[in-house]
Amino acid sequence: MKLIITRHGQTEENVAGILQGHLHGKLSAKGVEQAKKVALRLQSEQIDFIYSSDLDRAADTAKEIAQYHPNTKVEFVESLRERNLGELQGRKKSELRGDTKDQKAIFAEPKGGETMEEVYKRAAGFLREVIHQHQNDSVLLVCHSGIGQALVAVITGKSHTEIKSVGGLQNTSISIFEIDEDRHHKIVCYNCTEHLK
Repeated sequence: MKLIITRHGQTEENVAGILQGHLHGKLSAKGVEQAKKVALRLQSEQIDFIYSSDLDRAADTAKEIAQYHPNTKVEFVESLRERNLGELQGRKKSELRGDTKDQKAIFAEPKGGETMEEVYKRAAGFLREVIHQHQNDSVLLVCHSGIGQALVAVITGKSHTEIKSVGGLQNTSISIFEIDEDRHHKIVCYNCTEHLK
């Protein structure tokens, strides 16, 4: 199968430095432009199925892409939501900066939110289903940076403790993987933003 992963366009909250997590977020003017550009970049790709996070910032990006694939089914799913940051959601990153153990602990296990291990397990379960259902298809996932990193970690055989090592996904970047029935993978491109230039 071919698996294409893209992150939503820039949001007003990204610009303001606000932690979004499960908050919907609103695409900024630049984010709308990025969504249009990634849609143009993907218009010539064969896409048999689109899965998108059901959060507005990803859903709006997916709808832009889907305009060029009118016969492709789009499914909006909670499994592709960003990491739930619990009580940190809606707060500015600048309020939480620092290297103290307390602040690192807050991010590691946000009250009412998910740990990175939980995000990894969610990504692994979703990916297992997608690979099982779409072995011979080209599938697009429209998601967020954190869950996107977790998906890439699962694909490349990294553990939940290595998620950050795969690097953050840029807004509307494209990563393409070819995955066989034995789950061996080939990276066609990773975190590509050429279409935004």
